[in-house]
Amino acid sequence: MRIILLGAPGTGKGTQGKFIEKKYNIPKISTGDILRKKIEENHQISKKINEILKNGKLVSDKIVCNLLNERLNKSDCKNGFILDGFPRTKKQAIYLSKINVKIDYILEFIVPYEIILQRVSGRRIHFSSGRIYHINFNPPKEKNKDDITKEQLSIREDDKISSVKKRLKEYEEKIIPLRKYYLEKPELKYFKIDGAEKLSNIFKKIESILNKK
Repeated sequence: MRIILLGAPGTGKGTQGKFIEKKYNIPKISTGDILRKKIEENHQISKKINEILKNGKLVSDKIVCNLLNERLNKSDCKNGFILDGFPRTKKQAIYLSKINVKIDYILEFIVPYEIILQRVSGRRIHFSSGRIYHINFNPPKEKNKDDITKEQLSIREDDKISSVKKRLKEYEEKIIPLRKYYLEKPELKYFKIDGAEKLSNIFKKIESILNKK
């Protein structure tokens, strides 16, 4: 079961990805997690990635795709995997095809932008671990502190309203050709999911899709 989760920032694809991971015992893989882990390693590429991110720039497709390919070759991916928010562009999707990564399902999460803005602006993150909280939907036990380390939580630059609006515009520009690319592949099962519903209802919908033979 090889799944790609698509959706604008704040559509809940990461949350649903965790549910799928637990239910079907396949790893959820995000490029953010891969990059964070790579930075912890003492290699030349680790320093390069860290420098790029510190300067607020995007890591190149070449680096991201090569790291992803490396991750997909690990033993825990033999029975399937979930790609959380990757590919982001048609170019990245073509790369996946070139390295013979077979995909079974595409789940695209759709949420009205006004709801996305409310969701994302309340998000708080513990940078060193990647743990994410929300002041309304998933608050930390202590206000603005990580549950485990008790360190201060932060707001990502990307989660500020002005940044979110910019990201949504960029997402729309990229998703149109990406969606078209995948919809033209008859072997893929492509589903649009209403991400504004209750979490339990969304997961029931996903289960009904994935349990069909």
